[in-house]
Amino acid sequence: MSNFKIVPLSKDYVQRIRETKKDDFGHDVIEQVATGSGPCRISLKPFVKGVDTRLLFTHSPFAIDNAYNQPGPVLINAADVEEYSDVYRFPPEIKANKKSFPLSLIGYNNDQMMVFTQMVGDNDVDEMITEIFEQHPEVDYLHARNSQACCYICRIERLN
Repeated sequence: MSNFKIVPLSKDYVQRIRETKKDDFGHDVIEQVATGSGPCRISLKPFVKGVDTRLLFTHSPFAIDNAYNQPGPVLINAADVEEYSDVYRFPPEIKANKKSFPLSLIGYNNDQMMVFTQMVGDNDVDEMITEIFEQHPEVDYLHARNSQACCYICRIERLN
């Protein structure tokens, strides 16, 4: 049994963004044909370049406004897609493509203070997540981010 759970952006959250065409920061949502792999922050699947239409907006994955509140650009599929459902393992299409998706894992405590960071590199991301939660009790949850672009991909919650 896994000791973690992957949490994508929820359909409820992005439905509001799609309907209002504004993000939580008041910015207009930008619709564009995919020029990169993404991934979609709902399905956690790569975009098909030149085929998929995506929406770009500003998102903060934090509840508390403090120094670590890192709003930044995220992309979702413009079409209605299902939330990532295989939540007890890291998305395999992202995991398998280390060139397009170089990963960093950043750990936060319950006060939303950064307490851990490590690049995944050639390591197995599922094994790393398991080890982090086993060896670092101060980490309440992780963010997976693109190591090159620094953009948020998903939240990873510790299971008790």
